[in-house]
Amino acid sequence: MIILGLDPGYAIVGYGVVKYDGRKFTPIQYGAITTKAGQPMHHRLCEIYDDLCTIIDTFHPDDVAVEELFFNTNITTGIQVAQARGVILLALAQKGLMPNSYTPLQIKQSVTGYGRAEKKQMMEMTKSMLGLTKTPKPDDAADALAVAICHGHSKRSNIWESRRIN
Repeated sequence: MIILGLDPGYAIVGYGVVKYDGRKFTPIQYGAITTKAGQPMHHRLCEIYDDLCTIIDTFHPDDVAVEELFFNTNITTGIQVAQARGVILLALAQKGLMPNSYTPLQIKQSVTGYGRAEKKQMMEMTKSMLGLTKTPKPDDAADALAVAICHGHSKRSNIWESRRIN
């Protein structure tokens, strides 16, 4: 199964494409869609849409996982990230893909076993689980890979649960 993990943003959208066979994750590609500061927001959103469609067309993911938004203190930034997330969801829908959403707590729990893990722990575990020699950069790409790993674990849990019930 090919999983596309996404970490929404309007300046940077992290993405991570992994292959998961139910036991092992193999990184295929990761990186970031970046938009330039100072551009009008509608241009930035178009850039995110176009680049994400290219990624989808290139890797043909079976599943997509997107991090849920977490509002901290800056509501203006939160609204802008929500706009970018909306464009991401639109691109997925138009490509016939259903997004699977996970909270930061769920992602941390899945990757490290602890829902309040620090950023450094997340990065190290993501690197280790993917067999990488270096921590993925930018941080947004590492976050997106963690989202993909979380989805793989969730998918595996759902398969085992359905087998147990039947």
